[in-house]
Amino acid sequence: MATRKLELRALTGQLLTFGFDGTELSAGLRAEMTKLKPGGIILFARNIATPQQTHALLKDAQKAAGTTLFRCVDMEGGTVDRLKNVTDPAPSVQEVVEAGDKRLFREHGRVIGSEVRALGFNVDFAPVLDLRFEVSLAVLGSRTVSPDPKATVAYAREFLRGLKDAGVAGCGKHFPGLGEGNLDSHQALPVVHKSWKALWSQDLVPYRLLARQLPFVMVAHCAFPEVTGDSVPASISKKWIADVLRKKIGYTGLVVSDDLEMGGVLNVASIEEAAVGTIEAGADMYLVCHNRELVHRAWEAILQEAERSARFRSKVEAAARRILAAKKRWPAMQAKMPAPPSEAAIARLRQKLWIFDEEVRLATNEKVASVAE
Repeated sequence: MATRKLELRALTGQLLTFGFDGTELSAGLRAEMTKLKPGGIILFARNIATPQQTHALLKDAQKAAGTTLFRCVDMEGGTVDRLKNVTDPAPSVQEVVEAGDKRLFREHGRVIGSEVRALGFNVDFAPVLDLRFEVSLAVLGSRTVSPDPKATVAYAREFLRGLKDAGVAGCGKHFPGLGEGNLDSHQALPVVHKSWKALWSQDLVPYRLLARQLPFVMVAHCAFPEVTGDSVPASISKKWIADVLRKKIGYTGLVVSDDLEMGGVLNVASIEEAAVGTIEAGADMYLVCHNRELVHRAWEAILQEAERSARFRSKVEAAARRILAAKKRWPAMQAKMPAPPSEAAIARLRQKLWIFDEEVRLATNEKVASVAE
């Protein structure tokens, strides 16, 4: 029985990817890694001081975890660029797309993937698949491609290939789509009033067409009452995750919730309810990106529910098996962590970013000139 309980704790940990404060692995954080046995960690700008320090932090975390970690970051370019202060800023999605040269799409993924990989990450939570509707521009800004789902797919497909070229796993977000949301789900729950037919023919098209190319899909804290008949966020909705994403679309990769600390879900559920709810709904993994108390409460809630309910335990075990299988199968997870980046290597990355930025600028100028003629 003791062995079975230890095994369950390890499996429960695989479902968790968490964030923390600080730029090094403190003794307390190291002890937490040993206790929680997380499936992944995520770094933000607050954790990233220099390229070498970032690599050392990820390497230390990997060593403390004992098993292969998803070493995650949000790197889209533009407003969501966690590495701009230690390498150089990368162009936004909007800038790349508006340059009008589709050859730049894959290079965008490859350049971002190269800097992500050099610092020790193996997962980039990008690209954004939300459609560029007027209502969400104030929230999503330059992160989106187009109101046309096929244009969004054209960019995302090549960006994902670029990430893969660099040895990094990508993630489509934010399922089912925040394009019609006018609230920031970090603070509040967006409610999108849109029919199933319209969602299927617009917002869901990128997930339908890219299902086989997306290692991860991240599920949003957003409600769609016309589809579900309630105001439950998609991130904890069985209708959206199990029924639509898994069954109707046929997605077989890893499903991860957006950060469970966000107001979009905590305004309607406790951290315990959200953590159990997202796994119950069919997610494989969940994010808790900052608060250490909430990290522990979420982890404990999953563990306690799995100990209480055989049915829920089977969900935890199945999700952990999918995660562990992905870690054995995906090239990004099999590749050895690179050596610490030298100053010369960082200089080369900066040069690549500068060259790419120039390519985007020149392509934009050529497009403007051709329109003016």
